Amino acid sequence: MSEHSIDTIALHAGYQPGNSEPRALPIYQSTTYHYSSVDEVAGLFDLSVEGHMYSRISNPTCAFVEDKIAAMEGGVGALLTSSGQAATLVSVLNLCSAGDHLVSSATIYGGTVNLLAVTLKRFGIETTFVSPRATVEEIRAAVKPNTKLVFGETVANPALAVLDIETFATAAHAEGLPLIIDNTFPTPVLCRPFEWGADIIVHSTTKYMDGHAMFVGGVVVDSGNFDWSAHADKFPGLTEPDESYHGVTYTRDFGNAAFITKARVQLIRDLGVYPPAVQAFALNQSLESLAVRVARHAENAQRVAEWLEGQDKIASVNYPGLASSPDHDLAQKYLPKGVCGVISFVVDGGRDRAAKLLDSLKLASIEVHVADSRTCVLHPASSTHRQLTDEQLVACGVEPGLVRFSCGLEDADDIIADLEQALAQI
Repeated sequence: MSEHSIDTIALHAGYQPGNSEPRALPIYQSTTYHYSSVDEVAGLFDLSVEGHMYSRISNPTCAFVEDKIAAMEGGVGALLTSSGQAATLVSVLNLCSAGDHLVSSATIYGGTVNLLAVTLKRFGIETTFVSPRATVEEIRAAVKPNTKLVFGETVANPALAVLDIETFATAAHAEGLPLIIDNTFPTPVLCRPFEWGADIIVHSTTKYMDGHAMFVGGVVVDSGNFDWSAHADKFPGLTEPDESYHGVTYTRDFGNAAFITKARVQLIRDLGVYPPAVQAFALNQSLESLAVRVARHAENAQRVAEWLEGQDKIASVNYPGLASSPDHDLAQKYLPKGVCGVISFVVDGGRDRAAKLLDSLKLASIEVHVADSRTCVLHPASSTHRQLTDEQLVACGVEPGLVRFSCGLEDADDIIADLEQALAQI
């Protein structure tokens, strides 16, 4: 469906009903599957025939949704996971083993920073962090002989820094490495990183793809563009026989779908981080309206950010869609249809006045979440960073008066009115 717009792909890709079959995607609520012969089961376990072995590895409902997301991103295949963190973990472990190394943009989701810098370090995988504004030369300088990938985030959560995808892709490819991009905030509606040189995409589907705060989930998408065989010495897991599958060689036997196949049959098999069918069904329902919803989120955020810039009680506003943003040019390049629905701003007067603002909001809901259909807001100094002093907050780049504001699908005038009455009370 590559000739269609993202709006049409979101509705029609994936499940295609046959004659007299259900119009809506069915929920295949089963852990197991029936086979007509022992040879048929053997073929599945040899990876020589297509089909489903067990719902810890694949499920028909999930498979249809995976096909839809792959089509939306322009990839050759996708793999649903139980969370966005699981998607990142699977994408990294599919290439890295103990003793390996990766390079990452420093401005990424805090949970991912902890995964890369702390948890994976315990497993013998090291990470070097570079600025999202790093040049090709600076990124390449961070690469070591044991480096296996470069990682970044299209629009960082919650810093909202826009990554120069082309620069990171150029540097990665010059070193024979793939670029993995977390595209959670823009979604494929606002940015398709494969078109800018990325090789693998991950999402937390918990955010805009779900959009209704119902399920935690994630997805890995494979572009099919990276030539693993050309760098066979770096990626033996893809280019040499896998004895756990009777000597299958993923690049030889699965071509440009080698990465996503290995991720499923090896890592999902062993880690078991696969979602249930009912969750995939709900995700599919949300994906059908994604293009409409994300456009509204971005439109609302642009209006709210512009309004906030004119308020005396607001010290600063961070949103790449603003002309005043240092990332505005990159946003115009990679995100011309809109950035996302999330804004951050600093309330003049610090921690107590920011907390008072949140307590005075009536429409917006205080939540440890973003990218919901309803506007939600969080004061990091009172929640996620509560243990830090004001001095420590500033040192880690979080002002005491910082507010993270996720614009929902309400009328923008109503969101602004809620902010206006709350500002009047501080």
